[in-house]
Amino acid sequence: MAHELIDPSFGQLLEEHEPVLQLGSGFNFTEGPIWHPLDKYLLFSDMPDDKRRRWDSHGVREVMHPSNKGNGMTYDADLNLLVCEHSTSSVARFRPDGVREVLASHYQGQELNSPNDLCVKSDGSIWFSDPTYGRLPGFGVERPVELGFQGVYRIAPGGGAGDPQLMVDRYTFTQPNGLCFSPDESLLYINDTVQANIRVYDVAPDGSLGYGRLFASGIQDTAKPGVPDGMKCDMHGNVWVTAPGGVWVYSPQGRLIGKVSVPELVANLHWGGDDWRTLFMCATHSLYSVKTKVGPRREPFMQARGAGAASNAPTSAASTPPGAGGTGLLAPDKCALLIQDMQNDVVMEGGAFSDSGADVHCKQQDCIENIRRLADACRAANVPVIHVWFIVEPGVPGVTMNAPLFEGLRDAKALVRGSWGVAPVPGLEPKSGDHVVTKNRMSAWEGTTLETVLKATGRDTIIDTGAWTNMSIEHTARTGADKGYRVILPEDSCSTINADWHNASINYAMQNVAKVVKTDEVIAALRG
Repeated sequence: MAHELIDPSFGQLLEEHEPVLQLGSGFNFTEGPIWHPLDKYLLFSDMPDDKRRRWDSHGVREVMHPSNKGNGMTYDADLNLLVCEHSTSSVARFRPDGVREVLASHYQGQELNSPNDLCVKSDGSIWFSDPTYGRLPGFGVERPVELGFQGVYRIAPGGGAGDPQLMVDRYTFTQPNGLCFSPDESLLYINDTVQANIRVYDVAPDGSLGYGRLFASGIQDTAKPGVPDGMKCDMHGNVWVTAPGGVWVYSPQGRLIGKVSVPELVANLHWGGDDWRTLFMCATHSLYSVKTKVGPRREPFMQARGAGAASNAPTSAASTPPGAGGTGLLAPDKCALLIQDMQNDVVMEGGAFSDSGADVHCKQQDCIENIRRLADACRAANVPVIHVWFIVEPGVPGVTMNAPLFEGLRDAKALVRGSWGVAPVPGLEPKSGDHVVTKNRMSAWEGTTLETVLKATGRDTIIDTGAWTNMSIEHTARTGADKGYRVILPEDSCSTINADWHNASINYAMQNVAKVVKTDEVIAALRG
């Protein structure tokens, strides 16, 4: 059964013909898969059978009956098991010794509908959806609804006291179901099974939800069974949601890029396995798995306290490169940050090249702010910050006019030493301890002291940022790869003249010479 590649980028996440394996079958309705990061097993729910089951290398066995018709499950940072219980309308916490505690069961004196799915934020807060499915026969206990709406709630870190906090307008959702955070936790995604859509909310630093908008709609197909139910975010910010025919995958921009084909209706999913690249899928009567090229967003329980937890946490690479520290994406003591051509003439309004649209695309990418944050994180981790500036003398002597790029430089009288246009953009000025390398070609390597700085500081990995994606950034990445350097490319810390040129470089040429990621992934890796 072939998977559906709607966009070429989906091929970077999953092989088109990657087999989907059936790990167990004969169940009534499976849900809530969650992987134990230390003991290496998967728990999942079978609601109609009122059982909790476990899968490991020895197969499937029952571990709890009755289970209060548990549905969604996850762990907190201390590896307490958190369960949405349909029969009790509760979110319950099970300590490793088996003691059960109720964290939430009522709101404003009325019983919750039936908590369905949940996730944990890095501050320890627990977020859960509360549709009415657990008050239906079979999936729960048939009984009247007390609340007159279906909401999404937050339990304060540590369990809090009193009612959970209602986080969304009470009449926004018909049946809220799956929910997940983006990798940097700046966004919360919530789907609605009845409305067949996904909404996304900005998450403020204090944990409150800001602007909410429609992220994806029309998640339905009359010819195939399946609805929006379970949902997870991968390490790159793509959203994986159960849907007709299996699992649909959306880019961070809300574009449907591919579909995972599964023989049965899928209700929920989660990554696990030794390398966090096995996607487990609970699908009606069976448990399935498929190997992916990508892992999940880094959740608190994946870094749980205990021997071996850190080494098994998901990262942006399959193994950690040489060097102390790091998460697999990079080792801070082996990498350096390059900030290329972030100069007034290149990316600022009124600059010599602003007519090209470069200033507009830079703003669209939020490139200056992303690089600023990344540079601050690098300095905090003792990672060298290297500013690469394009500088010419008046009249551009010594620059050959062998290409339109250099002719345009001359004609625009751009990047002339001592001018406003050659200065670094506000916010990206060099700070104490930074390095400055000057060039008058596209590549940061050509005729510069860049490699001298890298060798002097013992660096074999470069984080390539700045302008322009399809020229300076791409040329530097290509040459760096040829020279034997690892190249990490945070694509939202790069810009060019428009999104089409940027995407063409990112989605094709760069895939062969660099590790394409997001700025927040690099910052998270620097912080360990």
